Amino acid sequence: MIVITGGAGMIGSMIAWHLNQLGRDDIVIADRMHHADQWQNLVHRRYAHYLDKDELLNWLKGAKHVDAVIHMGAISATTERDFNRLVQDNIQYSQALWSWCAERDVPFLYASSAATYGSGEHGYDDDEAQTDTLRPLNGYGYSKQFFDQWALRQARENLPTPPQWCGFKFFNVYGPNEYHKERMASVAFHSFNQFREHGTVKLFKSHLPEYRDGMQLRDFVYVKDAAAVVAHFLANPQHSGIYNIGTGQARAFRDLATAVMTSMGHDPHITYIDMPEDLHGKYQYFTEARMAKLHAAGYTQPFHTLEEGVADYVRNYLMQADRYA
Repeated sequence: MIVITGGAGMIGSMIAWHLNQLGRDDIVIADRMHHADQWQNLVHRRYAHYLDKDELLNWLKGAKHVDAVIHMGAISATTERDFNRLVQDNIQYSQALWSWCAERDVPFLYASSAATYGSGEHGYDDDEAQTDTLRPLNGYGYSKQFFDQWALRQARENLPTPPQWCGFKFFNVYGPNEYHKERMASVAFHSFNQFREHGTVKLFKSHLPEYRDGMQLRDFVYVKDAAAVVAHFLANPQHSGIYNIGTGQARAFRDLATAVMTSMGHDPHITYIDMPEDLHGKYQYFTEARMAKLHAAGYTQPFHTLEEGVADYVRNYLMQADRYA
């Protein structure tokens, strides 16, 4: 039995999708849905049981034969201002699951975030020795940073740890089943909707002279690749630690928007707009995952290129009557 928290979310539901492709349906999904249509992320899934996230810890007390806990559930909005909520959901809940896994000798795989890298002044290297030097730009990023530091301290000081534990620093993930995320959905999703409705895609103007408008760079990673990496660690329990999940190649937002429009069969048209005030000083202009550590852990599958991932997303999901994976 595999437990997936946040299993009705984008990455969680696509991890379940990947496991279904591998023939596994002994999955317990725990989540709390806040969007009216989020249940549709599960309609194509094969799984054994669904729990509200607040039921999970009690359910685990009597659970037997749990092979792993994949903890993707969190408050993931970078604009969340209630730090008490972030502490409760992103730190304390994660610590409780970690402790259960340590006590029961169950692998624990969890979502960290590239938001822990802040503006990238220290680079994007998942070397654990550099963790304490990072400076996130928002409370969400700090909540993920705090848990990474806590996990590393547990391991370093020989405190109770699961037999395998992995934290995944997801970079800019896009793809099917993100439709409930509203403002926090990917630029790929917003670009598709904007072009279909208005015939143009809106991108932020640059506020830094070294970046032209639309040329802010991110490491965009297709959600199917992110799910495949998690499954790799599930199948290789000898590896523990914190790992980047990106492609290792930064691409411009203009490239992403162009790929969306051409995948729709149209010539690109982009309109540049001012960045919202609440993002000033909290916006990453460049992210690029260092991937050597993931490769050293035996992951050798090629990632989708930006154009390949966007084409699959647009043509096989967004342009279909049923866009859910």
